[in-house]
Amino acid sequence: GAAMAAHTPLPPNLRRGLVAFSGSLFIDNKTQDRAPSGQRGPAGAEQPCPPCLAHELLASLPLQMMLYFNACYFPVWCLAEGMMLQLKYHLLPGHYQFLLVTTFLILLLVEGSRLYLGYMGNLQEKVPELAGFLLLSFLIQLPLLLFLLTDSQVLCLPLELAVHSLLLAFLLAEITAAFLALRTMSKQLAAQFYLRRWEEGGRVLPGQAAREGPRCRTPPAHAVSPSREY
Repeated sequence: GAAMAAHTPLPPNLRRGLVAFSGSLFIDNKTQDRAPSGQRGPAGAEQPCPPCLAHELLASLPLQMMLYFNACYFPVWCLAEGMMLQLKYHLLPGHYQFLLVTTFLILLLVEGSRLYLGYMGNLQEKVPELAGFLLLSFLIQLPLLLFLLTDSQVLCLPLELAVHSLLLAFLLAEITAAFLALRTMSKQLAAQFYLRRWEEGGRVLPGQAAREGPRCRTPPAHAVSPSREY
């Protein structure tokens, strides 16, 4: 945990806030009163193997493909937008000149951080980074891009309309894919947490899992069904 946290760009307090945000958004509060999917309580049937839960692949291939193509396309968008902004700059009102330059700079700066968090959160299956990617996409990039496309005072040129529309398509697809991936990762983390809590409640010793190896364990027979007198 500490070694992985050392390689993340997010401060610890921000990481905890993003984990809490994703947990409150995707995890059913009723799960704290029941065992994870596929598992029953101490008096129930067989439970899933913890290593199987830990090594299940959660990274989203569609999201990773869109992030890759977005990273390749973004320099083209920057070049086209910079050229169009230079051409129409003297035709804009004074306050719109300031707004467009500020919007362009914010999009330019945030996009690099957004793509980095998306890559790290998806490939390394980190919930805080993926939640940060989703928030940056939805709260900053999407409103600014819609402003460039819909405001009539911006004087959107045909080339700008084309490049903005393609970037908006990437953004909407990434938001959808990141939402689904974050939901899966959050539920998986919750399942692992409740499984560990169930094992601790069943008095599993700290070194027992390491000694027994990666194999599924079933509750003892007396825990599955009540004893009968003959």
